Amino acid sequence: MRTDRFLARLEQEQQPPNVPAPVMSRTRVALLSATLGFYAVIVAAVWSTSWLVRLDWQVMLFRPYKQWPGMHAFLDYFVVLGQRGPTAVLIAAWLGWRSWRQRTLRPLLVMACALLLLNVSVGAAKLGMGREGPHYANVIGSNEMFLTGDIFPSGHTANAVVTWGILAYLATTPRARRTLSVIASVFALGVGGTTVYLGTHWVSDVLLGWAAGLLVLLALPWFEPMIARVESRVFALRDRLRGDAAPRGTLPPADVAPRPVPAGARQGGEETRPRTEPAVAGARPGAAPRGMAGVHMRQPQPGRPHPARPEYPVRSGNTR
Repeated sequence: MRTDRFLARLEQEQQPPNVPAPVMSRTRVALLSATLGFYAVIVAAVWSTSWLVRLDWQVMLFRPYKQWPGMHAFLDYFVVLGQRGPTAVLIAAWLGWRSWRQRTLRPLLVMACALLLLNVSVGAAKLGMGREGPHYANVIGSNEMFLTGDIFPSGHTANAVVTWGILAYLATTPRARRTLSVIASVFALGVGGTTVYLGTHWVSDVLLGWAAGLLVLLALPWFEPMIARVESRVFALRDRLRGDAAPRGTLPPADVAPRPVPAGARQGGEETRPRTEPAVAGARPGAAPRGMAGVHMRQPQPGRPHPARPEYPVRSGNTR
């Protein structure tokens, strides 16, 4: 492995990468519509206490954490990859370094926008449906909705989809996007399955969490123009604070322009008066100084010799 290439990757780039932001294509709109339909189907299935609720109770009463206790210790740590605090700090640190290296705020702004959408959408759904978790269920076979719970949809699962999916969304090459998409899928599926294993969520909670996180990722291109405007305003404010935004093409006033110091004005630490009078502000070139307006000064003309002064004979000896 060549160290020069590795060290070059750590240096700041000369300019931001010329990679266009994703747009809401027809394929993305179709996926968004399908995911929204899946979201509505899950909510309706739980609300009507259908076969999905029966599946929830069967898995809960099966208690997977008791069937395979050897996995419990590992999965207790693995589920942290879906918690909002640790994953947000980890991903934000990586995207912060990337923003510095590429001279752009877009990675951090995209993540902030995605987390804001996630908190608003998932938080509103949790509080609105008020479903109790498996450990606090009241009646066997009921949907446990509209009570005092807040586990529908699964926040761990939705957060895993968004935080790890942001890396794939911000990828700049097709190969990196495919690799990061696989990694994000593994973490999202693993975190969702782990919550079911630990008995903290119903199966339907996890299904709705996957849909909720995917809706946020698919809707991000709608917010790209707003993210670009915020980035430009932040950079403009930074330049204004640094003083780099001064208007170009302006010159200092003429009366405050520095005057040249004649040679010999400072010699030996003593200040001597220059032989020429200082320029008067607003005076025309060649005009007479103040106090000599009525005195005619003859200027030598180019091409004509200056008239020589006549010489007078000097007498030798004493003169009277």
